[in-house]
Amino acid sequence: MDDSPLQVLTVPTAPYPDQRPGTSGLRKKVHVFQSRTYYLHNFIQSIFSSIDLRDRQGSTVVVGGDGRFFNQTAIKVIVQMAAANGVGRLIIGHHGIMSTPAISCLVRKYKAIGGIILSASHNPGGPDGDFGIKFNTANGGPAKEAVTNKIFQISRTIEEFAICPALQVDLTTLGKQAFDLENKFKPFTVELVDSVESYANLMRNVFDFALLKELLSGENHIKIRLDAMHGVVGPYVRRILCEELGCPANSAINCVPLEDFGGQHPDPNLTYAADLVDSMRDGQYDFGAAFDGDGDRNMILGKHGVFVNPCDSVAVIADNIFCIPYFQHTGVRGFARSMPTSAALDRVAKATKIELYETPTGWKFFGNLMDAGKLSLCGEESFGTGGDHIREKDGLWAVLAWLSILATRRQSVKDILRNHWLKYGRNYFTRYDYENVDIDEACDMMEDLKIMISDKSFVKQRFAVEDKIYQVEKADNFEYTDPVDSTIARNQGLRIIFSDGSRIIYRLSGTGSDGATVRIYLDSYEKEQIFEETQVMLAPLATIALKISQLHHRIGRSGPSVIT
Repeated sequence: MDDSPLQVLTVPTAPYPDQRPGTSGLRKKVHVFQSRTYYLHNFIQSIFSSIDLRDRQGSTVVVGGDGRFFNQTAIKVIVQMAAANGVGRLIIGHHGIMSTPAISCLVRKYKAIGGIILSASHNPGGPDGDFGIKFNTANGGPAKEAVTNKIFQISRTIEEFAICPALQVDLTTLGKQAFDLENKFKPFTVELVDSVESYANLMRNVFDFALLKELLSGENHIKIRLDAMHGVVGPYVRRILCEELGCPANSAINCVPLEDFGGQHPDPNLTYAADLVDSMRDGQYDFGAAFDGDGDRNMILGKHGVFVNPCDSVAVIADNIFCIPYFQHTGVRGFARSMPTSAALDRVAKATKIELYETPTGWKFFGNLMDAGKLSLCGEESFGTGGDHIREKDGLWAVLAWLSILATRRQSVKDILRNHWLKYGRNYFTRYDYENVDIDEACDMMEDLKIMISDKSFVKQRFAVEDKIYQVEKADNFEYTDPVDSTIARNQGLRIIFSDGSRIIYRLSGTGSDGATVRIYLDSYEKEQIFEETQVMLAPLATIALKISQLHHRIGRSGPSVIT
């Protein structure tokens, strides 16, 4: 057996022009990573090169993914390149699988310089699906724009990468593996960990598990149904909800992570989690939830399929925040929502006199506020909710938060929601997604829209639909100045705000792997008519939104791909 140190090689390469990380990292079709020579290697090297060598040497990095196709292949390359780039230790989830919230948890626990997340979140998996790479910094949250810009600039000029090709790691065995490399003072170590236990321990410190166990397995327990959609969160659900909190094993479905998510789209909304919605309709379950591929998104359902809009979800949690022991100890520093998210949370913030921040889409903006001690609870309309226990949105945390509210109030999801609307009024909210739109057509449409709403004559314009009249009070391209570091984020979405508080918002999404996704958000507040159908109440706004944008004509579509 050869015990000589493993050789570190420098391999010549050529740059690719399309490795700009979006709000959720670099996402491409799997075949892009497979077919383009050193495409993966280039981006990983760009991540490591963006970290100062003095910070990188001997440091700890956390690595994990949602188990999708190409996950293990990518991890083995990352291990070889981390060793060659001076990283001292890697913390990797067992079998290379780890939820995004757990990665954030472990980055903070081990004081790592960052984490590499292998996921395309809610996008489809498998050989014909998507793959993604995201870098989280030392706070456990998504890298800020200055870091992602640096990674992109390096990727555009990269000429070589460092790798230790003979290093082979075993992803199946828990524990430490040590490797001797040439030109290294200490052995390079890889530690395979049970990330489920580390995450569960954090949850024990946030929630009252005794109270939750009584709710879920006590004498008058409720029946729940949780759909992991064959994503990474399945083992976490089984360990925490079933084994520890006592739910019957059949309460949790689709809990085995699969490389192609069972051929399904692991996106927890009414369209893609239709099986769960159907199973809730007959009333045998009191509470239901679904999670996305990497475990950071959630959908909440009540008995008979009552749907909790994500905008309402974060507002309800905010209004009942002291049902969660963690906040009893820390207090509440602030609330925040992304700009497209409805203003339901704003009403709770105003009533409780707690500061409310409106940020661009992207969890990194929330993380900055949390690090500065300004924010405790936040949410996005795209099924993301979280607290300052980590620096990522956290699907399972949101479910435990709702269960804590149910356990404390002893009311149904429907009653909690209805009482919330009676107290605050209701923000009717929906989002129309037009997926895989030609990027040039989408950009041209957005540019024309921007010119139209920027004209001074657009303000005060009136739009009549049936018996309703909407008058434009404000129209702009949303811009955010970070209250912590004064950085400015421009061009974050086109807003049309009417005199009654109703809003139409247009955005191009950055989470797809090809083509563009045009999103239209509709938000309308009602104090009296609070028990109507959402699409009926928002129909006038939808008519105006399509008329202003001429969207269907511009992109040659008669309707959206998905309505949420």
